[in-house]
Amino acid sequence: MRMLLISVVLSLSGCAVVQKIDSAIDCNGICQRYASCFNTDYDVSACASRCRDQASKDPDYRRRADQCNACISERSCARATFSCLPECVSVVP
Repeated sequence: MRMLLISVVLSLSGCAVVQKIDSAIDCNGICQRYASCFNTDYDVSACASRCRDQASKDPDYRRRADQCNACISERSCARATFSCLPECVSVVP
């Protein structure tokens, strides 16, 4: 019984770690892309920090950030601006 409880706790904490890593990758990608496409002086670090904080609090935001990053990573700046609007409108800084 004790081993089962330990396994469950480790599994749940593992999911949280994976979600944090995924959110960090998504947020960094979104913020870096914004800087490279629109404003080279943009504070990517502050943007990514805000995004990660929001993603850790709100699963829906985390899902939208994941979708946004997936969309923009496959397109040029010009194409991403219009093609990814539905995925990114509530995520992009």
